[in-house]
Amino acid sequence: MSTLETNLIQPSTGTALTVGASGDTITVPSGATFNVAGTVGTGFTPGITMADNWRVNANDTTASAETLLATGWEQVDTGGQGTIGSAMTQSSGIFTFPSTGIYFVQFQIYYVNGTAASYTRAIIKHFDGSSTYTALSDVRGYAGSGEQDVVTNSTLFDCQATATDQVVFYGGGTNTANVIAGSTSDNRTAATFIRLGDT
Repeated sequence: MSTLETNLIQPSTGTALTVGASGDTITVPSGATFNVAGTVGTGFTPGITMADNWRVNANDTTASAETLLATGWEQVDTGGQGTIGSAMTQSSGIFTFPSTGIYFVQFQIYYVNGTAASYTRAIIKHFDGSSTYTALSDVRGYAGSGEQDVVTNSTLFDCQATATDQVVFYGGGTNTANVIAGSTSDNRTAATFIRLGDT
């Protein structure tokens, strides 16, 4: 086996360069880094390129059967927690994706029930960027008087346009005295976003 040492390989004509032939295996050895600064073409799966986590940083209350969680959101920043790639952006509880694609979206909501038994809800809705909210998934739990309950909901979301494909999160229940627990140091009521692939 011979060794070719060079700092740059370019095609002699045109703009396409082929490395290897059909049936060949191209190996990047352990310890080496394969950087792709340009656009990744078809036939190559780069893995997860975006993962982000947000939480509600203070307690809230349910005011109706469906309550938009519009305030108190922050990106996680506790030691040991991390993100990958470009972050989500959020305004008044409306979350905008950094790029189009198929996303795994998970929402968990932590209830501290009031003085009466109540069903509890975790709702993920699609927002069209204008005025329409469409429920994607609605998961319900139950908590007795003074009890606590965590409801977790998830969906696969197809963001085809970042300006018109956004998501929002709702809580709710039959008891308007329910407290939605938040914290600035750990994830109690929180949302996770992971980009899985192209739309």
